[in-house]
Amino acid sequence: MSWSFRETPFLIAGPCVVEPGDVMTRTAEALAALAVRLGIPVCFKASFDKANRARLAGARGPGLDEGLRALERVRALTALPLLTDIHESAQAAPVAGVVDVLQIPAFLCRQTDLLVAAGRTGRPVNVKKGQWMAPEAMLGAIEKVRDSGSPDVAVTERGSFFGYGDLVVDMRSFRRMADATGATVIYDATHSVQQPGQAAGGTSGGLREFIPPLLLAAAAAGADGFFLETHPHPAQALSDAATQWPLARLYDLMAPTLDVWARARDVVRA
Repeated sequence: MSWSFRETPFLIAGPCVVEPGDVMTRTAEALAALAVRLGIPVCFKASFDKANRARLAGARGPGLDEGLRALERVRALTALPLLTDIHESAQAAPVAGVVDVLQIPAFLCRQTDLLVAAGRTGRPVNVKKGQWMAPEAMLGAIEKVRDSGSPDVAVTERGSFFGYGDLVVDMRSFRRMADATGATVIYDATHSVQQPGQAAGGTSGGLREFIPPLLLAAAAAGADGFFLETHPHPAQALSDAATQWPLARLYDLMAPTLDVWARARDVVRA
């Protein structure tokens, strides 16, 4: 199944990192059913590597080869399109041979060689806005990807640093990034409620209770699509346990979000 950021609204969702056991298949099957129930495109997301862990012992995932095999099993089971992160230029081509969408992590959104390598694959590319970047400043990153060969590019708002341990979301960012870049704009509702380095052991904490109001606000403010990390049992997640949304509650979160998106769309784009 192919993917295009032009078919809006849509949902990108899945566990933070590729996990063992039945987490991947349980989540994928639930997301495939959710796509039918909501009537929107859903893309399955999981990272084969989390290369920006706060501590050396942090869970990074199974690595490139095993991670891609796990994602291939998800496609075989559900036919869902797939998205995963790349951290190095050399990963772009092999990852593009398996997944439908490449994602550039926020901390790497200005890495020219990485953006160019992603663009050269011709795959759709989602570039996450750096937590220190102004909305308009993302134009350079988007141009690097487009000029390298990928015409279908999205940019994702995931909050801006407010001091050392909190992120805030400027709701003007969606309109400003869309106007500046011409790209599809996405709201990442789970990473934007993180509190980096605030949990025990130096891992990220988070304020999951703020996901629903922020998601509804982003739907009203002009986000084209939505990104949520989700897990059958968030407390047991290997990564970002404090902010993953419970899989069983995902429909109850997304249904009103899509209603707000539809009601606000004509007003936002006027």
